[in-house]
Amino acid sequence: MSCFSCFSSHRNKAKGTNSGRRRELAAAPKELPISSQPRPENPKPKVIPVETTNKDAIKETANKNIAAQTFTFRELAMATKNFRQECLIGEGGFGRVYKGRIEKTSQVVAIKQLDRNGLQGNREFLVEVLMLSLLHHENLVNLIGYCADGEQRLLVYEYMQLGSLEDHLLDVPQEQKPLDWFTRMKIALEAAKGLEYLHDKANPPVIYRDLKSSNILLDKDFNAKLSDFGLAKLGPVGDKTHVSSRVMGTYGYCAPEYQRTGQLTVKSDVYSFGVVLLELITGRRAIDTTRYTEEQNLVTWAQPIFKDPQRFPELADPLLHGDFPLRALHQAVAVAAMCLQEEPSVRPLISDVVTALSFLGTSPSANTTSFDDPSPPSDHNMMSENQNLRDEESIRERQRAVAEAIEWGSNSRRTASRCGSASSL
Repeated sequence: MSCFSCFSSHRNKAKGTNSGRRRELAAAPKELPISSQPRPENPKPKVIPVETTNKDAIKETANKNIAAQTFTFRELAMATKNFRQECLIGEGGFGRVYKGRIEKTSQVVAIKQLDRNGLQGNREFLVEVLMLSLLHHENLVNLIGYCADGEQRLLVYEYMQLGSLEDHLLDVPQEQKPLDWFTRMKIALEAAKGLEYLHDKANPPVIYRDLKSSNILLDKDFNAKLSDFGLAKLGPVGDKTHVSSRVMGTYGYCAPEYQRTGQLTVKSDVYSFGVVLLELITGRRAIDTTRYTEEQNLVTWAQPIFKDPQRFPELADPLLHGDFPLRALHQAVAVAAMCLQEEPSVRPLISDVVTALSFLGTSPSANTTSFDDPSPPSDHNMMSENQNLRDEESIRERQRAVAEAIEWGSNSRRTASRCGSASSL
């Protein structure tokens, strides 16, 4: 998948070999996030940008806040059998990912060896180490440790057995079972919850900036976690409505206003999430040059269909073979359309997306009622029936809430089109 030409970053070379980690932390740029000491009364993880040029102060602060374990290059070479091809499980612009086993603990891990001539430089390496050391959530990949020996840069993560969402959704081989509808919606919900933590729980908010199907990892039970935080950026605080940054990310997933102006907000992540949700619905790539010209850009192809609910089934992945609730499809498409609004002010907050998706991944089998028992109704059965009625009413209330949200999004789109353009966050 092609990336913007300005994606690449300059690398700062370490001058020593026996204190690589300490020297790299000392060279952190001013905008690098460093946490303050955690306060018991404040549950939000505190992330504070460095505003000093005193290298000793930066080094001291960073060393206090990196909780991840440090590894030597020799340890990680042994864990991966000297980085043999048989241990290679992934490869991208930032480097290669190997499956390994840490000798001291026998723990199976994923080890990302950064390409010294690749796209991820020292700044991105430090950002990822610091971010994942500070931010902990069940839908964020767990950083176990890192290595900064000389010019070697490696990150050690928990091992996610099923690889990335991309491996199970896009270009699925015939012998592989495709993801069913409810698994897709479960993955969408968990990815949204990861973003919700970054946007609403981190203080200040963290803009992920690189949400895509290849960065959503799956464990053996298809639980989803966000990975690769090298491009993460602290969000606006105080009276600021956005942060400015050179455009970095993956083509096809970047929000249009960020691509045009470099102005970044949490709504930029919401747009990227809309692209991923649309991929989950359609089974198509965000950008696919093997298709006809009018279908190569997924969002551009889907936009006319968003305007006609009668055509929503055209968006469903053919590999689903129609095995999905039609109402759920309509609601999922409506959420994706709201996230993909051109104007960021019209897009929903990620917390609203979590609410809208919270029941789309729930299998209807949980609400089935058996009629096989011919015995007269007991008090227990009557209580069960009352509980079922309450459950059904709860489902109807949630459906009404989603319908209202969808109607709000439609009204907002019509208002925005009448007024010309809405104000940009």
